Amino acid sequence: MINIVCTSKPGDGLLCYSYEHCHYLNSIGIKSQVVIITHHNFTIQNYIDSINEKYKTFENVVFNSYSPTMEEITLIMGRSMLTLSYINRKDYTNDQMLTLHLLFGCKLISVYSENHVKEYPLALEHYNPKEVYDLCDYDVYPVGVGKYFQKMINFSIYKPVQEDVQFEYLFLGTNNVYYEEIDKQIKECPNCFKSHGILTYDEKYINKDYNNIFAPVPNLLGLFNAYVYTKNYYDPAPRLIQECKWLGKKIIYLRDKNIQDGGPVYMKRPVPTEKMYKENINILVKLIKSL
Repeated sequence: MINIVCTSKPGDGLLCYSYEHCHYLNSIGIKSQVVIITHHNFTIQNYIDSINEKYKTFENVVFNSYSPTMEEITLIMGRSMLTLSYINRKDYTNDQMLTLHLLFGCKLISVYSENHVKEYPLALEHYNPKEVYDLCDYDVYPVGVGKYFQKMINFSIYKPVQEDVQFEYLFLGTNNVYYEEIDKQIKECPNCFKSHGILTYDEKYINKDYNNIFAPVPNLLGLFNAYVYTKNYYDPAPRLIQECKWLGKKIIYLRDKNIQDGGPVYMKRPVPTEKMYKENINILVKLIKSL
């Protein structure tokens, strides 16, 4: 069993990557499941809705409680899945913490990221995995560690997108830092972005004068014409860029072009075909079979 652990919020890209990779591994006979440790501000149903909104199927997902054998393998699609659970450990129930300790005590395949450079070693010491096997996208992290591996989207399991445009511009404001930058851009040119939607959560930091749409949103990709990319700090694997390219939607790159991260990398990358996705995930498959 491959246990793909996700500790993110329901609108986070790492949940999507986790579910997509789980689906593919099962399709080739590698028994896998996504183990979601729910964020304290969200319900299990929020996560179910997020997956059902985007994908044709909902399967092989468990929540909050699972006891692996020591032969099972844990996979995280970003180091933050380990680190955030360590940083926020006081927010979890006893069952959730026990499940995290059991899963992260197994052999761990970890996709490299640099979100929490200081905290990641502390999280490793806390959970004490048997072994850690790293995968890394060196185009994004030139000095990372592990076998070369990209985070690619498995578009083959997406539901069809229905064009039903409700506003011109989509912004991504799923935390207070992202939202502050959007607020700044809209205030600098209110007429530019009059027709907008901000994908966010119902949190204290939102401006209720704006058109806030709360994740998960049914048929999100069909509701807008252009995505305004404003993230002002490190973004390792921006899914919305690839999703917009896949659908032929406009991308407005409204951020500091000196930021060297997944933003410029994913802007240049082609939309992954089914063949490209299979070739890339085969790197993970070979690693799993070698363990």
